[in-house]
Amino acid sequence: MQEQLIPPYGSTLVNLMADAPRIEDLRTRSVSWLSHDLTPRQICDLELLVTGAFSPLTGFMTRADYESVRDTMRLSDGTLWPLPVTLDVPQALADKLAPGTPLALRDPEGVMLAVLHVSDLYTPDRELEAERVFGTRSPEHPAVAALLNATGPVYVGGRVEAVQPVVHHDFAQWRMTPAEVREQFARRGWSKVVAFQTRNPMHRAHFELTRRAAEQTGAGLLVHPVVGMTKPGDVDHYTRVRSCAAILGRYAEGRAMMSLLPLAMRMGGPREALLHAIVRRNHGCTHLIVGRDHAGPGSDSTGKPFYGPLDAQEMVRKHEAELGVTMVPFNAMVYVPSLDRYVPSEEVPPGAATMDISGTQLRQKLNRGDEIPEWYTFPEVAAELRLTYPPRRKQGFCVFFTGLSGSGKSTIANVLLTRILEAGGRQVTLLDGDLVRKHLSSELGFSKEHRDINIRRIGFVASEVVRGGGIAVCAPIAPYDNIRKEVRSLVAKAGGGFALVFVDAPVEVCEQRDRKGLYAKARAGVLKQFTGVSDPYETPADAEIVVDTTRTQPAQAVDAIVAHLAQQGYVEIVDGKLKV
Repeated sequence: MQEQLIPPYGSTLVNLMADAPRIEDLRTRSVSWLSHDLTPRQICDLELLVTGAFSPLTGFMTRADYESVRDTMRLSDGTLWPLPVTLDVPQALADKLAPGTPLALRDPEGVMLAVLHVSDLYTPDRELEAERVFGTRSPEHPAVAALLNATGPVYVGGRVEAVQPVVHHDFAQWRMTPAEVREQFARRGWSKVVAFQTRNPMHRAHFELTRRAAEQTGAGLLVHPVVGMTKPGDVDHYTRVRSCAAILGRYAEGRAMMSLLPLAMRMGGPREALLHAIVRRNHGCTHLIVGRDHAGPGSDSTGKPFYGPLDAQEMVRKHEAELGVTMVPFNAMVYVPSLDRYVPSEEVPPGAATMDISGTQLRQKLNRGDEIPEWYTFPEVAAELRLTYPPRRKQGFCVFFTGLSGSGKSTIANVLLTRILEAGGRQVTLLDGDLVRKHLSSELGFSKEHRDINIRRIGFVASEVVRGGGIAVCAPIAPYDNIRKEVRSLVAKAGGGFALVFVDAPVEVCEQRDRKGLYAKARAGVLKQFTGVSDPYETPADAEIVVDTTRTQPAQAVDAIVAHLAQQGYVEIVDGKLKV
């Protein structure tokens, strides 16, 4: 007799999708309802609620459940639950809501995905939440930063009814609900399943670890990469999934399968490890591989880890019986050249040498176009990584000038543009401050809000140029540090390089050079909010290159910029000539 799959957490797999007549009724009535456009994080949470991955939850937490989870890791009925699952909204929307009010939950395009039957509205103490849930109030923890800086002030709790699944256009063959994963397990005859969660590409060490875990437990293997939000700086989910798919065929036939998990990770360490176990039980898994510092964000700027390396394993082990999921510890796997294979670190023969490549070293190899050794990763995985991370000579980059009006930004930017065009071989776009104001931001004034919008537009265009492998040369005043950092981050997310060039010249010198009479108009009060006269300029402390134009000619400045780009690997200088 075939053994049955493990029952879901709480015994019943929740399904919050309404039936067809109810969906039609809800859509008809929603015309008069208030709406909330969900953030990417909220969409992930909604999808896991609707499909039952968060069983036994049937909606976003009310105050009673939220405070109980925050303080005791249990729902108000005593059920073990480690992390709050809440819906935060702006104050303006909360002021219009009341218990009993239906709230339409929509995707960014305005399509209604679900209705929240509001039963509770409450204002959380977010600093207390950070301290108790994540163990810190430091904004260097990514979940704390999101909680304190990007979360609405009011939480809305209540039951959810879905009218449409969240739509995904990628990897349809691996987008399975918990019920569909369970059906796959049943077809394969699996009653014991070990799950492996990853937010990184799978290399040889991961393969050997998961293969061993499946063999030792006598279980099937579910490779379950996260495709929701992960830690900033992680590889994109497309590359992650392709790399996992590339090695599936290396497992014994019929012993491994893959499904994708649209989880928005909190990087909550031990508490989050418990959530991962609950989610895997709802998918039908009996075992979960838990690594060192599982779901941890690493260390703060002082080098202090947010969580201990074994905290997550100890937390899951402590609650194994209640979870109904057995932990398989992720012990470090190391390559032993003398054995030509990976072994757990504690099984390395005495005196034997080991080899490893750090994440930083791997990125350096990819940037240089160096060979990735097969002992570290399979060739098919290396090929997928090269698609996403070509050598720097093939990556786009942005040179972003900042400085006072009249400092010489536009002149140097144009000399750089000419130098690149003379070399040939790459597309280059100049985003000069005055030209952008004329063609892209003509409706904007010079308030701080409008200046920030203008720079964001420049940053967006630059990031799209870089994303396509082109070169963006930007030359606005960009007086504010925070918005310059925002543009740097935007370009980095597009997969390109960024060099900030501070064109330094005293305001007195800039005023003497002023051919447009702008400083004179500012001194006379005709031009309001003029940078350097009536509005501040925040000198950058993070510029890669500083050019003092009272001492340096434009051509010399461009020489310094090109030298920096060559040193970083984005261009080459061959026989004294620029190669882009």
